[in-house]
Order: sequence, then structure tokens, then C-alpha cells
Amino acid sequence: MTALLKVENLRIELTTRDGVAPVIDDLSFEMNAGETMSFVGESGCGKSMTALGIMGLLPEKVGRVASGTILFDGEDLTRVSDARMREIRGNDISMIFQEPMTSLNPVYTVGEQIAEVLRRHQGLGQRAAWEKAIALLDAVRIPNPRSRVADYPHQMSGGQRQRVMIAIALACEPKILIADEPTTALDVTVQAQIFDLLRDLGRETGTAIILITHDMGAVAEMAERMIVMYAGRKAEEGPVDQVINHPRHPYTKGLISCVPHLMANLSEERPELTEVGGIVPGLREFGRDACLFASRCDMVNDKCRNARPPEVAFKGNQASACWFAEKV
Repeated sequence: MTALLKVENLRIELTTRDGVAPVIDDLSFEMNAGETMSFVGESGCGKSMTALGIMGLLPEKVGRVASGTILFDGEDLTRVSDARMREIRGNDISMIFQEPMTSLNPVYTVGEQIAEVLRRHQGLGQRAAWEKAIALLDAVRIPNPRSRVADYPHQMSGGQRQRVMIAIALACEPKILIADEPTTALDVTVQAQIFDLLRDLGRETGTAIILITHDMGAVAEMAERMIVMYAGRKAEEGPVDQVINHPRHPYTKGLISCVPHLMANLSEERPELTEVGGIVPGLREFGRDACLFASRCDMVNDKCRNARPPEVAFKGNQASACWFAEKV
């Protein structure tokens, strides 16, 4: 099977006051049609920057793809024109951004904002686009969609605004949907509803979903495969069940230990809540020829501080970039 999305040796650089820093460093992965994959890691590890690179939305003048390829249906997105990227963005690849209140335009109704996407990419007339907008609001389970389609974003709750963002992202039935922290600032009940909605819509439409999150519980619930990011690099990759039950990187193990319910049944005594000590290194540290997790790792030795660990493959399509992957 040919991969729908194939990223090879991707390096994304940002120009900062301290010089040029590789915020994404030699990242490679593949994704098939209809698959749900999750990118997990702390803030500042490169999850959202990977998504922005795929979407062609890197910060203007300061961000660039320095090397590598992003193949979508065999087409290298790093080499297409701006006009071609605008055709793909929102039509073939869509993205749900973190904060719906700032992503939606406050001076247009939600129906107008959905209809605009349909007119731009699908060529629908004004009335047809409006009726499709109503149908999309119904699909994302907003009550009384024919009335709510004329509401402005401020008239909706946070959960409803996020549903509108999902409706916009799915309007053109994209092949890939990128959901960047889609439940940020929502209460747990609404979070569960959003995850159920994404799962059902992905199953019904065949859309491949990239879920970006720092929540290992969401990963376990939503995704089939996961990539753990740390300091712009891929730390570990594999099927979700396999990685959660047998992590091969100390960072992955630390993230899982922060969520006790992943480690024990309700009938069992739960392990003590732990944390990953320290913080993600600053951008000036990115790109060093060393393990960037070394300062936070209990297994560290001189090799970790002086040489970048290679990616080690394990059975079941699991891989880890750690000198001690066999012993974790």
C-alpha cells in the first residue's frame, strides 16, 4: 500500500535572536489513508510545528523547511507553488486549531464561515453552500442547526465553537484532518464528546486523522499509532497499545507514568503519581549531536551527552531513539 502521507528527513528551521535553530530535526514517518495517528509530547517539542510544516503555514520570514520532503499522494508539498498549496489546504488537508475563539472570525456568522470554504474549494453557489453548512452543523451534533447557522461565534459555547471548527475542517471531506489539541480549555464531558465525534466522522468519511496532544489518555482512546516527540526529534514510534504497555524510551515511560490509570485497573492498587523532572531544553540546544533528553534521564551516561542515539527497530513496527532502548 502506498502511503497517503510520507515525511522523509524533514528539517524545519526558525530564525531567532540567537541564530537559526532546527525546531524539527530529521523527522520521518508514514501515514496511510483512514489511519489515526497521534503526536504526543510536552509543549515545545515540535508537534504543532510539524503540522504547520505539512500545512505550509510556517511563520513567514522566520520559518522554513530547510531539507527533507513531505509527500502527499506522491506530490512533494515542499516544492509546490503557493497557489497549489492553497488548493490543497482546506480541501485535501484540513486543520483544527487549538483555540476556536481566535480561529473563528467574530464579525461573520458561523454559517458564512463554513459556506466560504465550500464556495472556495467546491464551487458551490451561495444557497447550496448555506444548506451544506446547515447539514455540517447537524453532522457535528449542534442542536437546531438551521437556527444556529446564523449565530456569531460569541453566541456559542466553547464546545460548540470547536464543533464549528470541525465542521469547517471537514466541509470538503479532506483526505487528512490535523487536530491540534482539539479539546484545549474544554471540560472533560465536552472533551469526551469531541473525541467521540472525531472518531465517528473519521470512520464514516475515511479521513485520516493526525491528533496532536500532550494527553496520553487521549492517545490511548483515539489513535492506532503514535509518535512521541522530544525537542524537535522523534523519540519513539509504534502501535499505541504496544508503546503504552512496553515503552522503549525513558521519555515515553515518564509520560505514561504521569497518567496512573494507564498503568493499573481500577481494582488494582495504583502506582504513585510521578513526573518527568526538568524541562524541555531551549531552542539554542536543539540540533546538538547528543541525546537532548540526557539532562532529565536517570539512565544517562557520557555516550548520551556526546552522541545522538540512532533509531532502534523492534518487532511490531516499534522504534526508539535511545542508547538504552533494549533496557528501558
